[in-house]
Amino acid sequence: MTSGTAARRERERQQALADVQQAQTGAALRRRRLGGAAWAAGLLVVVALVTAGLLTSRPTSSTEARMAPDFTLPASDGSSVSLADHRGSPVILYFNEGAGCDSCLVQMAEIEKDPAFAEAGLTVLPIVMNTAQQINADRERLGVNAPFLLDDGTISEAYGTLGVGMHEGLPGHGFILIDADGNQLWHGNYPSMWLSPADLLEEVNARL
Repeated sequence: MTSGTAARRERERQQALADVQQAQTGAALRRRRLGGAAWAAGLLVVVALVTAGLLTSRPTSSTEARMAPDFTLPASDGSSVSLADHRGSPVILYFNEGAGCDSCLVQMAEIEKDPAFAEAGLTVLPIVMNTAQQINADRERLGVNAPFLLDDGTISEAYGTLGVGMHEGLPGHGFILIDADGNQLWHGNYPSMWLSPADLLEEVNARL
């Protein structure tokens, strides 16, 4: 082999190595770009989900007045309750998801602890789409005294509470104020699954 041939082959080998290194560098850059793009896309998805969550968790309310639909419902303690029985004093209907939703029952437990409701002559009636067995198990576990009214969906639909929470076929987390004459004065819906009793009282007292 002549020295010229050896030199040419060495140049070819060096060029091949350079080509391989260039290809590896290019591939690494492409991977980094793709990785950065994927990370950015993932970040956009997270931001979109958080934004959507914040938007859908905002409370909504209505002060459109109407005659409240009357009802008679069985209660989880075996009794039955009619809205007409409470004519003469204001009533708050508390529609919620019920069994399996601890925050729904804790909401009622905290309302019970606040004497201001009784002092204001307010009755709070929690309404769920559960069986007595289902809701009573959670009531006992979470220390809720009030019996829950058991709806088959008819009353929840009549009051426009179905599908406004996390589950299409269940009521959301909302309150409806009915005055002493049976008029619906206010409806507040709280997808965050919580309204402090003090804030609930403030809403109610502002409208009575």
